[in-house]
Amino acid sequence: MPELPEVEAARRAIEEHCAGKRICECSVADDPKVIDGVSASELEVTLVGKTIVAALRKGKNLWLRLDSPPFPSFHFGMTGAICIKGVAVTKYVRSSLDDSVEFCFTDKRRFARVRLLKDPQSVPPISELGPDALLELVPVDEFVESLSKKKIAIKALLLDQGFISGIGNWIADEVLYQAKIHPLQIASSLTKESCKSLHKCIREVIKHAVEVDANSSYFPKEWLFHLRWGKKSGKINGKKIEFVTAGGRNSAYVPELQKLTGRQLEGVLGTKRRKSGSEQEEYGTTFEESESIECVRTHRWKTSTRKNDGIHGKGMTEK
Repeated sequence: MPELPEVEAARRAIEEHCAGKRICECSVADDPKVIDGVSASELEVTLVGKTIVAALRKGKNLWLRLDSPPFPSFHFGMTGAICIKGVAVTKYVRSSLDDSVEFCFTDKRRFARVRLLKDPQSVPPISELGPDALLELVPVDEFVESLSKKKIAIKALLLDQGFISGIGNWIADEVLYQAKIHPLQIASSLTKESCKSLHKCIREVIKHAVEVDANSSYFPKEWLFHLRWGKKSGKINGKKIEFVTAGGRNSAYVPELQKLTGRQLEGVLGTKRRKSGSEQEEYGTTFEESESIECVRTHRWKTSTRKNDGIHGKGMTEK
């Protein structure tokens, strides 16, 4: 799923190859699931003749500033992608620009959204986004203070686009792994040192991913990113990778490094002492794995009521 680095790479590509060029031709697929709030024909007529002035982004949303409104905006969904001439066959939006440059937006799984808006920043979903994780990450002291008031699992909080925009599933897993924080640890229970470490990891992971245009082959080999896919248990630096549901998403973590602390740990240990052998057999878990199951039981009601990192239909917004 495209996250901030992937969308930023798309924005930069448009800036480099398409800014300053006039749209000479536009073809839009007639698909109201993706083309939201405007007909395909209306979108085509509106865009032809306009000049692309700039490409802008907040979180995982991108929009084009033309020489006059309205402006097209794009939410990439699960498989949305920006392509420049010759890169991929398009399905939804295809525009021919000056100098025969072709720019397109495509999404094979059709969870993306393309909208035509007078001021994209003033209406949902963009107007309801929190600070951009790359451009607007709050100072560390403000970040620590904010976490101290959030009684929600930290992974779920990071996925909440109203808290920080641009962090999706793989980035959340990566920064929590690097900061050595369990994905189900309640945010307000984190120490100041852990909060500061998390702030630093968010800044560094996103900065590096953006610098290499989201090309994962250039991500450091020691990143969890390379081993977290497919829900298959593996090892990183000799330590076991396991999975737990957090924020409604499958989450990779390393139990040996990412441990629950404080009252959450005490609660888990107390429950383990009361568990019978039959309960362990029922869940088919080892002693170490039962920690994750207990956390899911205790906190799922807090983390699953929010649609933090998904794509919503017309009339719904990201929070």
